[in-house]
Amino acid sequence: MFRTAVRNVLAHKARLLMTVLAVMLGVAFVSGTLVFTDTLGNAFHNQARKSYDDVAVAVTTWAERGDEETAAVDEATLEKIRDLDGVAEATGRVSGFAGVAGPDGKLIGNGWSNTGSNFTPGENGEDRQYDFTDGTGPVEDGQIALDEETARKGEYTVGEKVRVATTGPVKEYTLAGVFTTEDGAVNAGGSLVLFDTEVAQRLYLRPGEFRDVTVVAAPGASDERLLAAVEPLLPKDAEAKTGAALAAEEAEATEAGLKGLNTILLSFAGIALFVGVFLIANTFTMLVSQRTRELALMRAVGASRRQVKRAVLLEAGVVGLIASVTGLLLGLGLAIGLRSAMGAFGGKIPAGPLVVSPTAVVSAFVVGILVTVVAAWLPARRAAKIPPVAAMSSVHAVATTRSLVLRNSVGGVLALLGAAVVVAGSTRSTDTGRALVAGGAFLALLGVIVLIPLLSRPVIALARPLLRKVFGVSGKLAAQNAVRNPRRTGATASALAIGLTLVTGISVLGVTLGRAVDKMTTDNIRADYMVSMASGEPLDESALTALSKADGVAAVSPQQAVWLTVGDGGVSASAVTPGDIEKVFALTTVSGSLDSLGDGAIAVAADTAKSRGWKTGDSVAVEFQDGKKENLKVGALYEGNEFLSPVLLAKDVADRHESLPQIVEVWLAMDGGQSAANEQAVVDALGDNPAMSVMDRQGIRDMFGGFVNTAMNIMYALLAMALVIAVLGVVNTLAMSVFERQQEIGMLRAIGLDRRRVKRMIRLEAVVISLFGAVIGVGLGMFLGWAVGKTVSSSVPGYALVLPWDRIAVFLVLAGLVGVLASLWPARSGAKLNMLTAIKTE
Repeated sequence: MFRTAVRNVLAHKARLLMTVLAVMLGVAFVSGTLVFTDTLGNAFHNQARKSYDDVAVAVTTWAERGDEETAAVDEATLEKIRDLDGVAEATGRVSGFAGVAGPDGKLIGNGWSNTGSNFTPGENGEDRQYDFTDGTGPVEDGQIALDEETARKGEYTVGEKVRVATTGPVKEYTLAGVFTTEDGAVNAGGSLVLFDTEVAQRLYLRPGEFRDVTVVAAPGASDERLLAAVEPLLPKDAEAKTGAALAAEEAEATEAGLKGLNTILLSFAGIALFVGVFLIANTFTMLVSQRTRELALMRAVGASRRQVKRAVLLEAGVVGLIASVTGLLLGLGLAIGLRSAMGAFGGKIPAGPLVVSPTAVVSAFVVGILVTVVAAWLPARRAAKIPPVAAMSSVHAVATTRSLVLRNSVGGVLALLGAAVVVAGSTRSTDTGRALVAGGAFLALLGVIVLIPLLSRPVIALARPLLRKVFGVSGKLAAQNAVRNPRRTGATASALAIGLTLVTGISVLGVTLGRAVDKMTTDNIRADYMVSMASGEPLDESALTALSKADGVAAVSPQQAVWLTVGDGGVSASAVTPGDIEKVFALTTVSGSLDSLGDGAIAVAADTAKSRGWKTGDSVAVEFQDGKKENLKVGALYEGNEFLSPVLLAKDVADRHESLPQIVEVWLAMDGGQSAANEQAVVDALGDNPAMSVMDRQGIRDMFGGFVNTAMNIMYALLAMALVIAVLGVVNTLAMSVFERQQEIGMLRAIGLDRRRVKRMIRLEAVVISLFGAVIGVGLGMFLGWAVGKTVSSSVPGYALVLPWDRIAVFLVLAGLVGVLASLWPARSGAKLNMLTAIKTE
């Protein structure tokens, strides 16, 4: 039976090609994901181990510039650590944000991973953490050193002036040297600037103090003993760990992060394989149907049902094995491509080999073979039931309407139950509600897939008059062929339906959330520009002062973060400029007056006031972060604004208690509104600082709504594999259908249907099946998109369902185009059939 299975695979290799491709793509997705994440994990693990190879003990504090309460490691403590027995070297570090301007004046890097630190040379004049390829480290006030990649992007050479921005005004430094580093920030697409130690301390902490200390052990010294000796010397709240422990923690954190990525990618690989199951099942169903006489003859000459079933499953196993081998090789290429793509988008992966683990290899073969065999099980079971007497007939067993009764009943129950669970889940804006929607969606999708053969007749019947009227005989025959075998049509359409269900659901949810975020932005903001740090860190007070004096500024207000303790709890507040805040934000007063902010009162969002029992005129006892208390009068209640905290107070009130104001953003209204001249005036006022972002209204809308579009595009890209497999399913079904109907096509040709109309008939059949699957998928996708949206609507202000009809129309057009493209080869093959040969074919 094994030899028979192999011969059958070789005899039908053209018809099994699409099945091999579908499984191969799914296996490539799985194996590529595993190899890619294993490679990343190994590279980052090696990087962490290398970074801590020479580290015996690492000391970390949480001291910040402007925070006088949190202690750091001072010079005296650092000297005590250096004097301990077994210490070969102890190095103090400080760090913070530092951005470098490129040739175009823009920031090099992504902002959040642009860092600055200090150069700490040992007795030999070198800093063991950095290898200099040109020049030396900075040892003077006006010098810096840059990592090699940043120097290359900025086209800087040693001796040139470099514009560097920290949280304050931009300054020029002389480039003293260029170095290589395995620093994680640089690998993430950022930059690293090294300053002289005293300069870095002034910028990021306090003179003579360090945030972190790295201890290198002398030969033979124990890391654990050094740790025990270092800990008593440290200030309160400082933390010390061995280098080995830190390397293990970093590796664990990397593994946890990659595990999440792995899960997401494998989920989409699972979707692709699930879609592939329909293609495989359809292929083997048609093969069994076309070989009815052959299988029945095997039964007639003594083969048992078990042997026939085993023969079909062996064929599937051989196909799965071939697909697994090719899929694994393609997966290796995919992993290499993903690694290169990360580099192209600015992410630098540490050097390291491609890791092909036994898990990835075994998974490729298990998934490929198992999916193929499981998908072929039902066709194999049907093949085993063929009675020997069927060998005397050339009539293939065609599914009847009666045979679909049980299937339709099960499908109806699943679809109704799934829909009920989805609706129940949509009423709950909690994780439980979303879990119910997910479970119900799975049941509903299964139910619809089971019902698709039943749905094919009435749905396609709606298009039959149009096909007959527009395309004549070809259209009529295409509609009849599409519903001739409901199982086959259903299996082919199901693959497209699954893909379009997900794509449509994502589109409905994404567009709805995007519109809500966009509406929230336009409804709440009156400002023409928003200024913030590219790093996400607070702006320096000097930026606000400079903007207040800029040409054309009509109103300027910071959004300064303040925390107020009220009773046993707390509330976040925004320190703003009285009188200007109403000009940059749309604020609707419920009671009182926002002018009271200028008199030292506070304004409270109406919802917050209601929950705390406050009303206009009340006096509220608050405690600031410096521990001082004040009684602040509630001067106004206003409708909440999503861009401001629920409590507003004047900036001068907050500054009485803030040594280092946390200015998150500065909002500007300009005379004459937005214009190139006004924007340039803002940029000039900031000293053309590359680290400061100046956004107009559209930029603000894009920033807050951009993540939705980015997420949608990623989802579309990951679902592309499933849609490609669905297209292969349409091609495969049509090609095998043409082969099966050779005699019929020959008869049609003989009675006058020319080649052009044969092509049109097959092409229209493909379009009808594709559009049928698309309509089912779009309808189910809209339903699921609505349900998921309802579960998050309470946390999204201004949420209102939006059906993206333009995108849905595009999906349907693309589905029709898929049908046209998928039919090119089958239609050409059908039209080229020799009439006499086709008529004689059984």
